[in-house]
Amino acid sequence: MVREHHPGVDEALFPPAIEAGQRFLDSGDRTADRASYHRVMLGVLGLEATPALLTELDAPPAGPVIELYPDVLPALERLHAAGLRMSVVSDNWAAGFAETFEQLGIAQFFAGYVISELMGCNKPDPRRYAAGRALIDLPPGQCLFVDDDPHLVAAAVALGYRGVALTRTGEPPTAVGSITTLADLRVA
Repeated sequence: MVREHHPGVDEALFPPAIEAGQRFLDSGDRTADRASYHRVMLGVLGLEATPALLTELDAPPAGPVIELYPDVLPALERLHAAGLRMSVVSDNWAAGFAETFEQLGIAQFFAGYVISELMGCNKPDPRRYAAGRALIDLPPGQCLFVDDDPHLVAAAVALGYRGVALTRTGEPPTAVGSITTLADLRVA
C-alpha cells in the first residue's frame, strides 16, 4: 500500500520503520491505535500520513495475515475433543481479529476473545487474564495459560494460573515451564 501511494519510497527504510513501529507498540501499557502506529512508521520512511493512506493501512486485512504452524490445528482438535474450554487473550487490535480466526478455520475452538484494544490494557494486567478466564468460567488454578512470552506466563502463574511458555526457537525460559510444539502440551 505504501508503494502504491509513494512509488519512490526507499525500501531499505522498511526494516527500520517496522522496528520503530514495534518500539512504539512496546512503549505503552495498552494497544495503541492503528493510525498512530502507522504514523510512526511512515515518519521513519519520510512520508506524509495522508488520510487516504491511513484509511487503507488502518483497514482490517482482506484475509489472514498469519499462517498456522502445523501443530496448531491438531492440538486444538485434541484439546477440544478432550472437552477443554479455551479463550484467546491477545494484545492486538480488534479490527479483523475474529474474522482471521474464522478464515483460519479455528474460531469454533474458542469461547471468545479478549482483545487489548477493546479492554484498554495489555498483558500482564491482571484484568486481561481474568477476562479470558471468565469466558470459560473456570477458577485460575484450573486454567492453563500458554504464551510465547515467558514473562507473561510468569505473570499468570503469579496470579494462580497454571502456565507454560511456547518457545519454538531459542533458549527455553528458566522461570516457567516450556514446550517447543503444541503437540507437547499435556493437560490433566
